[in-house]
Order: sequence, then C-alpha cells, then structure tokens
Amino acid sequence: MPDDLTKRGSPDRSRISLLEPHEVQYWADKFNVSKERLSEAVRNVGHSADAVERELKRLS
Repeated sequence: MPDDLTKRGSPDRSRISLLEPHEVQYWADKFNVSKERLSEAVRNVGHSADAVERELKRLS
C-alpha cells in the first residue's frame, strides 16, 4: 500500500509495513487476525505478505 494516501497507484501488496497503521489494519483484516498476531508473524518471518500468510496458517 502506498505510504502517501493522497497518491493513487498500484499498492505494493507483496510486503507488509508495520510502521504504517493503515497497512497494519488492512493486513490484519485481510488475514482475519489481530494486529498483535500480525505483528508477531511479521517479526517471525519478515515483511513478505506470502510468508506472513503461511506463518499465520501454520500458527492456527
């Protein structure tokens, strides 16, 4: 997702930034997990959305 919400363009949906509250909310909603669970998964496997998704499935 873009850092500047006023700019339109293709968001980077392959990486998760925990520094951007709107991204944390987006990904937590997308994966149907809490923000804390999302943050834990990112810390465990890095910022790749695919890797985080696999980690969340492994933890459930």
